[in-house]
Amino acid sequence: MPVTSSGRLVGIGSRTLTEKHNAMELHQVRYFLAVASTLNFTRAAEQCNVTQPALTKGVQKLEQELGGQLIYRERQLTQLTDLGKEVLPMLERTLASAEAVRRRAQEFQRKDVAPLKIGLAPSISASLILDPIAEIAKFVPGLHVELREGAAKKLVDLLLEGEINAAMVGDVQDMPDRIDDWSLFEERYVAVLAPTHRLANRLSIGVDDLRETILLERTDCDVAVKIQQSYFPEEPPQLGHCSGHDLHLQHMAAAGFGVILAPEHMPRLPTLKTIPLEGSPVSREVRLLAVQGRRYSPALDAFVKVARLRDWSFEVDRGVSRATVSGVARAPA
Repeated sequence: MPVTSSGRLVGIGSRTLTEKHNAMELHQVRYFLAVASTLNFTRAAEQCNVTQPALTKGVQKLEQELGGQLIYRERQLTQLTDLGKEVLPMLERTLASAEAVRRRAQEFQRKDVAPLKIGLAPSISASLILDPIAEIAKFVPGLHVELREGAAKKLVDLLLEGEINAAMVGDVQDMPDRIDDWSLFEERYVAVLAPTHRLANRLSIGVDDLRETILLERTDCDVAVKIQQSYFPEEPPQLGHCSGHDLHLQHMAAAGFGVILAPEHMPRLPTLKTIPLEGSPVSREVRLLAVQGRRYSPALDAFVKVARLRDWSFEVDRGVSRATVSGVARAPA
């Protein structure tokens, strides 16, 4: 139940915010919840720091708005009616949500919170941005990062809609003119497989081997077209299971269900091996996106500057050499 600027809430049923006489008020909800908690009008009034007549009047107005009695009161006996019991959890959530909105607005006005929403394309691990986030948190008080994962095209839409502030993606077709686009680094794709796989002892894996191997498919893979054109120009690969989550694919690879073609920076399970591909392996550029012309918040400005100045080659090299469960746990799921 959203709150209006005047503090009124959306009514239940067919009532609307335009009804001024019996519109639901937050204080009425608070009074009812106090009575529901104490089952005593006197103690409820003390808890709400109002007189008992004022509390009783507020509860009665709420009952008028909802079209039924919420509290049954007879002499010393006070209890909720069936309607009161039905709406109690909804009104509890309504009040909690309204108070959370108020607190967040107060924090924002005090600049206690510096929100930063970053979109990550599939197969771009959150491990890449942990160090940059830690760095900017030192001089951006109240930094609050929210990560979103989605296909590159979807992230571009979210940027334009203002739902995210920046995005890290691979290949993007038809980039809109309104998007600023910076290349961060280039990385190759490698084979990730179980040590028991028949190709696990190879120093490198050739194209012919890939064509005879079952591959595990990453949903919305941004280099799927490149892989198809480079390794399987005449007939499609042998695809096994698929998933939209890297960790799911890794568990399937560890169980021997197939081979993953993955970016070399991707953290992996310690039970998996990484083997280079022969010839000219598929590669991609990882790019940083933001919307042109929009005023950057301090958090976004810091993130863009740190990301553009960073030496990302270390992260890519470290992704191949370091195979830890903790690294995978930090990857987006």
